[in-house]
Amino acid sequence: MKNTPFTHKHTALGAKMAPFAGYNMPISYTGINEEHLTVRNNAGVFDVSHMGEFILKGEHALDLIQRVTTNDASKLTVGKAQYSCLPNEEGGIVDDLLVYCIEENNVYMLVVNASNIEKDWNWISKFNTKGVEMHNISDKTCLLAIQGPNAASILQPLTTVELVNLKYYTFAKGEFAGVPNVVISATGYTGAGGIEIYFEDKDGAADKIWDAIFEVGGPKGLKPIGLAARDTLRLEMGFCLYGNDIDDTTSPMEAGLGWITKFTKEFTSREKFEQQKAAGVTSKLVGFEMVDKGIPRHDYEIKDAAGQVIGKVTSGTQSPSMQKAIGLGYVKTEFAAQDSEIFIAVRDKLLKAKVVKVPFLS
Repeated sequence: MKNTPFTHKHTALGAKMAPFAGYNMPISYTGINEEHLTVRNNAGVFDVSHMGEFILKGEHALDLIQRVTTNDASKLTVGKAQYSCLPNEEGGIVDDLLVYCIEENNVYMLVVNASNIEKDWNWISKFNTKGVEMHNISDKTCLLAIQGPNAASILQPLTTVELVNLKYYTFAKGEFAGVPNVVISATGYTGAGGIEIYFEDKDGAADKIWDAIFEVGGPKGLKPIGLAARDTLRLEMGFCLYGNDIDDTTSPMEAGLGWITKFTKEFTSREKFEQQKAAGVTSKLVGFEMVDKGIPRHDYEIKDAAGQVIGKVTSGTQSPSMQKAIGLGYVKTEFAAQDSEIFIAVRDKLLKAKVVKVPFLS
């Protein structure tokens, strides 16, 4: 099992550790609810150094990205990022990812899910027929996500990059806590605002940055946050989690990701997705709130009033912000409209729920 450059910090702080995507990761420190609300109301620090980063370079780098992703990366200019996905040849999703434009038409960084690093690398390499220079920098890249409404103002003393003015899905390169060449981005996974910082783990940079963050942030209530609260935070926003809400068998059109599927270019499974857009899909990913008491869990069956199976839960939790149970799941399209009554099968009971608009938090 791999460690991140911050593992010793987590264990020293008494974090509950567990294996995740081959890494020894902090799941929680003081408890999910407390950590979740710290991020929603103030700011918290996530170690997400297990994520994967690839650099694609050369005159055909953009062409390769365009052929393997659904979104239109030609729209990206330096300092812009976009959310996208890698479709497979059967109309499913290899992974969802972020594309960062470092140098227009020449240098891009792809940020992929930790559990899919090797899978994604092999998939993209398969289409690299024009000699694009590819570098897997995952193992030497640290990634901290400092999330929450006060994150930018708390961290501002550590950099000359104007954090408060960093627009969503943009990034800048600069010095951070005395460490040069740090990529500072605003592409968070919590819906609470904040920044992410990517930097190379060399010359003690990891310890230097971690210590500096807590030196300025500690007195202002900044706390370390585990992956369990990251999951509840993203779920309140209705953000998909790969392996739960999207996978090799789900299409972006079913998952509500038509907005990152652009038919202005050629890419894998484009025709399948165009057909789905024209004809409509038979099932859709929806958000729902529990009406009856109970917590929906991954893979629970979703049924109609007559007890017929109409889908399954992909993610579910008790929302710390809303104090109610919420979930995401695929249902037959006729049950996908807002306020539709659905039932979650929990052991031998059918618990009533209703389809609601996402994000759950407005």
